[in-house]
Amino acid sequence: MQHKVIDVHDVVIRFSGDSGDGMQLTGSLFADMSAIYGNSLSTLPDYPAEIRAPKGTVAGVSGFQVHIGDHQVATPGDYCDMLVAMNPAALKANAKWCKRTALVLVDGDSFDKAHLEKAGLGDNPFEELSIEDRTIIVAPITTLTEESLSESGLDKASIHKCKNMFTIGMACFIYSRPLDYLYKYIEKKFSVKHPEMVAPNKKVVFDGYSYASNLQIEANTYHVAPVKLPKGTYRNITGNQALAWGLIAASEKSGRPLFCGSYPITPATSILEELALHKNLGVITMQTEDEIAGICSAIGASFAGRLAVTTTSGPGLSLKSEALGLAVMTELPLVAVDVQRAGPCTGMPTKTEQTDLQEALYGRNGESPLVVMAAHSPSHCFTQAFTAAKVALEHMVPVVLLSEGFLGNGSEPWRIPSMKDLPSINPPFATPSEGGFKPYERDPETLSRKWAFPGVKGCEHRVGGLEKTHQGVLSNDPVNHETMVRERAEKVERVSRDLPELVVDGPESGDVLVVGWGGTYGHILSAVDELRSEGATISRTHFDFISPLPPNTEKVLSSFGKIIVCELNLGQFTTYLRSKFPQANIIKCNKVQGQNFLVHDLVDAIRKEI
Repeated sequence: MQHKVIDVHDVVIRFSGDSGDGMQLTGSLFADMSAIYGNSLSTLPDYPAEIRAPKGTVAGVSGFQVHIGDHQVATPGDYCDMLVAMNPAALKANAKWCKRTALVLVDGDSFDKAHLEKAGLGDNPFEELSIEDRTIIVAPITTLTEESLSESGLDKASIHKCKNMFTIGMACFIYSRPLDYLYKYIEKKFSVKHPEMVAPNKKVVFDGYSYASNLQIEANTYHVAPVKLPKGTYRNITGNQALAWGLIAASEKSGRPLFCGSYPITPATSILEELALHKNLGVITMQTEDEIAGICSAIGASFAGRLAVTTTSGPGLSLKSEALGLAVMTELPLVAVDVQRAGPCTGMPTKTEQTDLQEALYGRNGESPLVVMAAHSPSHCFTQAFTAAKVALEHMVPVVLLSEGFLGNGSEPWRIPSMKDLPSINPPFATPSEGGFKPYERDPETLSRKWAFPGVKGCEHRVGGLEKTHQGVLSNDPVNHETMVRERAEKVERVSRDLPELVVDGPESGDVLVVGWGGTYGHILSAVDELRSEGATISRTHFDFISPLPPNTEKVLSSFGKIIVCELNLGQFTTYLRSKFPQANIIKCNKVQGQNFLVHDLVDAIRKEI
């Protein structure tokens, strides 16, 4: 067969295998390599829920999907152009995600009777899974890796750990990826502590590339050109990394050292881990014994004048609820990050959802309003973390920043900003005043109180969960209590004055407006673009700020006959919008499966309404 290179606009590749097969690393390397090459991309790691499920079972399958393109890529993709399955269980778990034209690459050495039985498959798994019409490459990857490294001096277990590098070498040939980045990665990873691993890993990558180049079953390879992006320095970044860096940037711009008190919890832990790497930037982290200690230590750090942060996910937000009320009552700046996962209770820890919205809005006793905002993409996590810190510090208010497992673990190219281009952050510091310091005396514009650190002479005051007067005196007076409750609520509402207005993509009035919040951004964007390509006239807007809402929200919603709200829950944002704007015709579009929307499902749902 004559070989030719076919130019394509985008491809979706899904790597899958046992949790010990290195598929997360393989996918990450392919994504990073594509980012350096200049492609736009979006990734979706898919972790098993069990820490170490039985080897070879469907429950233990780990996956990593990467979507690369020569244009702005908004989602990790619905279905894949290539599936790499290192064993029958991986094939069974992921066969449903293969396109009709997909290439399926499997390690033939693992498709023996024992592995097929573990996966619950018969002698003909491709026919059984209805993918026999795909282009299937059954390569003896384990054997080929052993042959490649037979003279390396490595033991058999170490050689088998290199199967993923052989596989990524094959993928690099099929999708025209240069090997330079992989070689540099191998040198950087092993040259100091394990220099003996550099040459074997380079060799097995090259041998995988060479093997794929000699295959006769697949005549074509594919090329995805670089995307045209604004000039700047880019890197591939996960949402949790970006969020941590946004907080560090806010610390520098505000002049307030950063403190993070947190308890490890999937999928938020890597924010704490990332922050812990940057002690040289003045970051202090404390891994506490539980969620309550984490947030209470952060509140203490806020009282002491730090930019205070606590991070959590799912059930951890519930445990922090009483202390969030303490932050509301003391009117101290605090950023509480919730990387949402499937619930309730411990739910499905490694799966994504948007089901903590009502918890963030209302999950405290008493009248306890705070600011709630959300990030909408991995790179946007940087922007929203910086903004959350700015709002908390300038308005003396706790902020809940909602992310999602999909955003925190997923990645995309990010243009590294210059610190001089980021806005200033100006906390309202307290100074001694004539007549004595009044800790809850408010700025007439923002209603925020002054931030008085311990040790500032003349600014001594009480803090705590009991109600107080403007002078800081404990009070059970009913009129004073209502005054303070209303002022704290109005302070949150006045944050909207500093928020950007909602931007409508498309006509500013019409029949249908598609609405989303958080990580549904890219899927809704792709669905709306597809409907427009079919001739539909449709508009779209996305909420990054939820409490308070952007100042022009009522104007935007009243300009459309139907508002279709798409979210990964049973309608929490829909319920919230209906309570605020009962006159609007708001329609729900929901999914609660621990997975993102599929673009084609959104297209079908929206098409029914238009």
